[in-house]
Amino acid sequence: MLYRLVGVLSISLLMTACARPVDRGQQYLDGSFDEVLNPIVVVNSDKPRDYSGFRPQLEKVEEVSPSLTEKHKALYSRLQRWLTDSGQPDELINYGIEPQQMGGGDGYGNVLFTGYFSPVIEMRHKPDAEYRYPVYGLPSCDDTCPTREQIYQGALDGKGLELGYSASLIDNFIMEVQGSGFVHYGDTDDLEYFAYAGKNGHPYVSIGKVLIERGEVPREKMSLKAIQEWVAAHDKDEVLELLNHNTSFVFFQPKDAHPVTGTAGVPLLAGASVAADRDYLPMGSVILAEVPELNEQGNWNGKHTLRLLMALDTGGVVKGNHLDLYHGMGEEAGITAGHYKYFGRVWKLATLN
Repeated sequence: MLYRLVGVLSISLLMTACARPVDRGQQYLDGSFDEVLNPIVVVNSDKPRDYSGFRPQLEKVEEVSPSLTEKHKALYSRLQRWLTDSGQPDELINYGIEPQQMGGGDGYGNVLFTGYFSPVIEMRHKPDAEYRYPVYGLPSCDDTCPTREQIYQGALDGKGLELGYSASLIDNFIMEVQGSGFVHYGDTDDLEYFAYAGKNGHPYVSIGKVLIERGEVPREKMSLKAIQEWVAAHDKDEVLELLNHNTSFVFFQPKDAHPVTGTAGVPLLAGASVAADRDYLPMGSVILAEVPELNEQGNWNGKHTLRLLMALDTGGVVKGNHLDLYHGMGEEAGITAGHYKYFGRVWKLATLN
């Protein structure tokens, strides 16, 4: 399971019928909705289409998950024919595919998109003056595991749980919130994948929300980059004080480097897969989505692109009308994902009997 930074940093942007913002890509084209999923007859979308990521992602599903492939066999087959023939959204019904529009958090079809990524952290096997911040394996806790503050104060010292040491406390924190990441050991030039092993059982608190409430970062400017800039401008004690607000702590287990996989056990392709609430979008589901596009500054550029995406992951804060778009691996993906909290229209695709 992958946990996401932006999903938990993003502020719930609940809207009312009397105040309808459009600055984050909201659209009000289809009336109101009462449910998360609402069957409709025709998808009316004039957005530019880019379905290029769907077939490669579907191939990954077919390669590694016979069970998902069999479960959604009819839908995948019909979608392939639809794509080959036209890909016109208003023709889905002609291929035995029923669109079910997501109602959005505001009840007007505006579904929140946030973003997540796989970090790559530079680490060493042994600590030194620069690489001194440990990443831990899962401890055996009799009752309750230590809080973040207690761990930072040495509660796990001497237990042999250190998997390696980084030069950045915030890098470790980001990997925790993402739930996994790639680690490069500079002393041996090895690349490993740190998978999620568990957490300490204490509540998660968004440090982004803390900074907003303190007035240190404007709500509209909150992003991963904004947090990193705040950390760079403050000393270690101030950073520790901020991080300690989040009592939750994540532990890892090292594995050989391999493709990033989600809850479904399928390798994830950037821009082609999402984390979703499996109560509404079970693993392997396909959605048609008007995905908000960003400019180089990380702001919505006023455009959406119609894409086919697959639900292949979950997340603790990804519930209902909220989707988390996978952005890939590394620093650039992290910057893009860190800005991502915009809205688009979404349709779950299902087979008609």
